[in-house]
Amino acid sequence: MVANTGFELCGRRIGRDAPPFVIAEMSGNHNQSLPRSLQIVEAAARSGAHALKIQTYTPDTMTLDLDDGDFFVADKNNLWHGTTLYKLYAEAHTPWEWHKAIFERAAELGMLAFSSPFDASAVDFLETLDVPCYKIASFENTDIQLIRKVAKTGKPMIISTGMATVAELGEAVAAARDSGCRDLVLLKCTSSYPAPADDTNIRTIPHMRELFGCEVGLSDHTMGVGVSVASVALGASVIEKHFTLARADGGVDSAFSLEPHEMRALVEESDRAWRSLGAVSYGPTLAERKSLKYRRGLRVVVDLAPGDVLTTANVRAIRPGGSLTSGDIDQILGRRTKVAVKRGTALSWNLIA
Repeated sequence: MVANTGFELCGRRIGRDAPPFVIAEMSGNHNQSLPRSLQIVEAAARSGAHALKIQTYTPDTMTLDLDDGDFFVADKNNLWHGTTLYKLYAEAHTPWEWHKAIFERAAELGMLAFSSPFDASAVDFLETLDVPCYKIASFENTDIQLIRKVAKTGKPMIISTGMATVAELGEAVAAARDSGCRDLVLLKCTSSYPAPADDTNIRTIPHMRELFGCEVGLSDHTMGVGVSVASVALGASVIEKHFTLARADGGVDSAFSLEPHEMRALVEESDRAWRSLGAVSYGPTLAERKSLKYRRGLRVVVDLAPGDVLTTANVRAIRPGGSLTSGDIDQILGRRTKVAVKRGTALSWNLIA
């Protein structure tokens, strides 16, 4: 059994001993509008999300402005088919001059805000804004230099594990810990958009926790909230979901993003799932004790005189029960009553001769 690996993040507990920490990922759903960005922050807060995450990069820090070969998204099954990587990142990136306003609005609403940096310059910039933690995206989980750079800040790190082998994750975790990261969360992730539920393999979550000895959660690209809620039963302490105001508004990630009412459902249902886990328990709970009397028990179903023989015609196992249960029927059949017994009376040994 892995020891408790939870930690405090800005006054909120991250760990299996606390409700799941739910992150709303804005990504590129701002559609290059700062007012819309702030509306997304506000909607996330109203939905009950505990944190809002953005991404910090520019198209030039991500790729080259080329439109052929691997720089063009030619796969017809890809959500972003028909564009170049440069154009995609230009459309999706969150302008750096917006970051402060987004973080401040989140703070005003009592919500944590942080980002995924994609290169060293992004980390340096985010440090000027004093972000409370960092997220390493799945496509960067083999960028050991970036992981070391982030870890050296000493702040909690969340690393998505999409596409990574066990060996690659081992290198990433070692780099983070060797460079000063004490509070680490790995997110099970499937890097397809949207991700099919049967390709999510959330049974990996407890195995990952045992293997790496850290908190584990889920970065969920599936449709709906079912996979995320199910992950709580397997020990997910963090859940990240892409978030938008309305999928009909479009945007680079809108097709697999939750709308506000769905985010509210995720927060409520994941909390309910966590509360349901409890402990190994048998026997009636405190809440169940009042229901015990409604179990079946042996009762007289016709008025009986003293000396009457007890038979299946005058004794039945019905609700509500009494001191004798249906299991006692063979011991009382053929015996006689000591006194008169009124219809509906619960049988007890002191009534039987």
